[in-house]
Amino acid sequence: MSTTPPKLLIGWAETDTTPAGKVDLSGQYYHRVTDAIHSRLSATALALESGNGDHAVMVSLELVGFQSDFQEELRQRLRTELPDIDASKVFLNATHTHNAPGVDLICGIGWLAELAGILPAAEYRGFLLGKLVALVSEAWRNRRPGGVANGLAFARVGHCRRAAYANGTAEMYGRTDREDFVGLEGGEDSGVDLLFTFDETSKPTGVILNLACPSQVMEATYKISSDFVGETRQQLKRCFGDEFRVFAQISAAGCQSPRDLARNYKGEPDFWHEDGVAEIGRRLSEAVKKACLEMASKIDYAPVLRHTVKPVSLPRRRASYRDYTDAKKTLAELEAVLPEDAAYRQFCEEVARGEKGPPHPGPYDSKLHHFVLIQNNRAVVARYESQDATPLFDLEMHVVRLGAAAFVTNPFELYLDFGQQIKARSAAGQTFVVQLCGGTGGYLPNARAEQLGGYGGLIINGNVGSDGGKKLVDASVEEIGSLWS
Repeated sequence: MSTTPPKLLIGWAETDTTPAGKVDLSGQYYHRVTDAIHSRLSATALALESGNGDHAVMVSLELVGFQSDFQEELRQRLRTELPDIDASKVFLNATHTHNAPGVDLICGIGWLAELAGILPAAEYRGFLLGKLVALVSEAWRNRRPGGVANGLAFARVGHCRRAAYANGTAEMYGRTDREDFVGLEGGEDSGVDLLFTFDETSKPTGVILNLACPSQVMEATYKISSDFVGETRQQLKRCFGDEFRVFAQISAAGCQSPRDLARNYKGEPDFWHEDGVAEIGRRLSEAVKKACLEMASKIDYAPVLRHTVKPVSLPRRRASYRDYTDAKKTLAELEAVLPEDAAYRQFCEEVARGEKGPPHPGPYDSKLHHFVLIQNNRAVVARYESQDATPLFDLEMHVVRLGAAAFVTNPFELYLDFGQQIKARSAAGQTFVVQLCGGTGGYLPNARAEQLGGYGGLIINGNVGSDGGKKLVDASVEEIGSLWS
């Protein structure tokens, strides 16, 4: 009997996913109809297969996010178009650019109903699904023997975006020049987890790039943009060649953004516009290029590949009866002063004034506006009235072992603390936490964010709370451990 370890097969593919014509960009409380293209959107697929037949197909999408039914529709198409693979082992993640159209068919926010004359979400969804079927098929056909090497680099990209104040509150992008500013709510992580792929001649063919910051520098603009992920891709292609693939994953980063609020926009590029994109692209590409030089002696051409798909149920974040009664009272008071429709018009007018005013960093929408407060209180009422009927939030967790590295997924904008807990407790030599994968469950805040409140810490912002976050960590660590036992 042969004792030669089975070879790893690696297949890459990349496709342009930029829509034609004007679109309504997803990710804000107000419409942003495109007026230009800053950079084109892409999707990248990586197909992995071991000699024993286990496989994984990862797809990175430049979207703000997507519901789980989008991934399921892709799988249904693949079962017909590509029966050779187990479609349940195909999984998608989003880079969280706010400068791409949405793909969800049902918008739960009436005031963001689709605009006439703009590309409908259903049309872009169909276009993108067609592209993804072809993309996955191409990546699978492209499988060739190759090797992998994982490593860690560092680049200053993500920072906590929630300012905390002496009165026990926090605010996303809150002012830090206030006398009562006491510090940022949480930490940050400059680590960039990398996994390179190589062909049989040791030539680098691609990299998985995983960092704790969403790709959303351009989020307040009206331009289609792949943001700093696209910029990094282009810079690395200039170094390694046009066939080099860059696969972006966002680690646990629900409380992070590419802006250093403590420095108050002094001495750095504007991380709300194009110059910030270019700077982060430079930082990341330099980190990747430096790390690649150290990988040549570490390539593993026969790594262990194991892939498990685990259903996980987490408790939904609950509203107390006191929360419910207070929210109902506040909601009535708010709507008596200014009803929702009028409040939304006022909100949009204020955004427009902020955009046209003297140049200043974003955001241009206040999460403390009368309109937003209506939404916040309405969400508490809705959660209380539905939580007994739907007490659990179900998700699909993927765990992939590839040599010494592990990949573990979740559908949330997961706060940094939880990702750090998973990495610290993981049995793997290196752990890639992948958020906004397989769908979206909204923000999953830590206990401090729930206590301080503010956008990102409220019931309206997500399905699961900090107690569920602890359960997610435990489930992730346990499933990773099972692949090393």
